[in-house]
Amino acid sequence: MKQLTALASALLAGSWTPLLWAAEAAKAEGGKLNMTAIIMFFTFVAVTLGITYWAASRTKSTKDFYAAGGGITGFQNGLAIAGDYMSAASFLGISSMVFAKGYDGLIYSIGWLVGWPIILFLMAEQLRNLGRYTFADIVSFRLSRVPIRTLSALGTLITVIFYLIAQMVGAGQLIRTLFGLPYESAVVIVGVLMILYVAFGGMLATTWVQIIKAVLLLTGASFIALGALNHVGFNFELFFRTAMESMKTSSLADHKAIIAGNKDIFAPGGLISDPVSAISLGMALMFGTAGLPHILMRFFTVSNAKEARKSVFYATGFIGYFYILTFIIGFGAVVLVAPNAQYVDAVKGTLMGGNNMAAIHMAHATGGDLFLGFISAVAFATILAVVSGLTLAGASAVSHDIYANAICGGNVDERKEIRISKYSALVIGVIAIFLGIQFEKQNVAFLVGLAFAIAASINFPLLILSIYWKGLTTRGALVGGFLGLVATITMVVLSKTVWVDVLGNKAPLFPYKDPALFSMTLAFFSCWLFSKLDGSDQAKAERNLFDAQAVRCETGIGASGATSH
Repeated sequence: MKQLTALASALLAGSWTPLLWAAEAAKAEGGKLNMTAIIMFFTFVAVTLGITYWAASRTKSTKDFYAAGGGITGFQNGLAIAGDYMSAASFLGISSMVFAKGYDGLIYSIGWLVGWPIILFLMAEQLRNLGRYTFADIVSFRLSRVPIRTLSALGTLITVIFYLIAQMVGAGQLIRTLFGLPYESAVVIVGVLMILYVAFGGMLATTWVQIIKAVLLLTGASFIALGALNHVGFNFELFFRTAMESMKTSSLADHKAIIAGNKDIFAPGGLISDPVSAISLGMALMFGTAGLPHILMRFFTVSNAKEARKSVFYATGFIGYFYILTFIIGFGAVVLVAPNAQYVDAVKGTLMGGNNMAAIHMAHATGGDLFLGFISAVAFATILAVVSGLTLAGASAVSHDIYANAICGGNVDERKEIRISKYSALVIGVIAIFLGIQFEKQNVAFLVGLAFAIAASINFPLLILSIYWKGLTTRGALVGGFLGLVATITMVVLSKTVWVDVLGNKAPLFPYKDPALFSMTLAFFSCWLFSKLDGSDQAKAERNLFDAQAVRCETGIGASGATSH
């Protein structure tokens, strides 16, 4: 306990230092500080570190660290899943996409939400019954442990890194708005806080921070949406008609482009104009949801499959309600923010702080400085909670899948495994800072789309085939997963997002921004083909184990910490 107390004191002191330095730097440069926002910001950091300190004293084993001891209820886990899933990309990115592009911004909301019935009906119960801490536990249940866990860990780490980029971009822009700092400095400060937070670690702390964050975010987003509707007397027809009129007189570049092209903001085609891109993006969002490692980890925190199903049911309700709010907030920003000169950078033709700040400006427009401070703190809480889940998933892939199982064969000291997980979180944090700076100009919702494409092309095919197809073999899974991984990364690098916007080339070599339609199809086909061609003795043994796996899938008999029902 003395060591924990010393660590808590060091972390609390360390967390204030960069923020105090930021405030002084912003004052020296003549920046405008929102003291209400800063006070709430400091308060939330203190509260979250306090929660983590409390949880750290109750984390004694790997089950405690990875799965909160399996003692979270279905309702709590559903709220925590919602808190984990409603990221900076959702709150800042989707509302900003609706604000900038109109109707097509909803494709992200709809695509993400449709993935949840897949998890509810096809995966939640099976995940809880088959696994312990990570989705690699399921894939390697009857397949060769070392190669399959290594591939699964790589899929997890790459998905986590892309997702972290979006969080760091949103966090950097948010802190820049609060403190008036350069973007790069803001990302570094957020990264330092993130690493300090994760140093306390553990799923129990992550769960409760996500629950609190979900409640705060749903409350704040509801208030913004109600404020926007109150502006027009809760008349939806007048609300959308006012949005159309405001866009016609807007000085923002995106709005001018829509009007100049005689496009309707309530019709599709403003963001994605060809069917291939629409299908590919939809597949990435829908099936990527079912392959996100930090979300899949949450199903191991409940006691049995029944509670896992409850988790998805509650999470779907909370998330669906939230996405309705982002739609209203986005068009509300067209009504209240776009016509107001204090929120618009007339020279750049964007919102002050960038177009990703539409929801933040809406908070000020509907509730003044006090509510802006609250929403800014909630937005940071959103980022902190999601980053916590992501880093835990990435660190678990290194410590549990690669080190403990692939390298040590499952025979490893629990304390050493947890220590390696914390070191891994530190490295992941440094990588996230570097990439967050490089991707400053990208819309955070689109960056998450890239992470979803990777999850849909690697994690989801391996998971769903290992659960439901008896014919899957280690050789098929390795070839299919590897080709899906290579294809996704190659297509992303050769697309406009990286090849042109980041690397500065004139034209992309791959014509579509979202590769899921091609990479996911390749992954499934390769898994099927190379499994069919595998006639080895090992493949026959793996197929023979399927019946035993199916029994455990449906009954939960033999699942760690689970009860049959």
